Amino acid sequence: MKKLLTISLSVLLLDQLTKYFFKNKLISITSFFRIGYVENTGAAFGILKGFKILFILVALAVIFFIFKYYDDIKKEKPGLRLAIGLLLGGVAGNLIDRVFLGFVRDFLDFSFWPTFNVADACSTVGVVILTYHILFKK
Repeated sequence: MKKLLTISLSVLLLDQLTKYFFKNKLISITSFFRIGYVENTGAAFGILKGFKILFILVALAVIFFIFKYYDDIKKEKPGLRLAIGLLLGGVAGNLIDRVFLGFVRDFLDFSFWPTFNVADACSTVGVVILTYHILFKK
């Protein structure tokens, strides 16, 4: 449990600090990457705007299932624990935004992709690792 909480709390802290630091900033790094703060009331790619309660319930369900099945998870390989820690931290980071602000703060803006944040990136990496373990590991 200690490793899971360390990973997820590290993600959560990094996510919240970067969201705070980059609020209302516009910094061009290259022609295809910039820091550009936006407030997203929807999900990925800005879809389903106005479904805040649904997103909160889904996040709470994910957190619930992670803790409910933690005993099964801890028996698995470290990569799976890393995936769950990244997912938990990412979900918690965006959940905090939705509950307290009513939107998610995004700021990483690649010209070819919708703006996202640290929580989104960690959740995505966590899901990719988790999917790999489910599909290809026995």
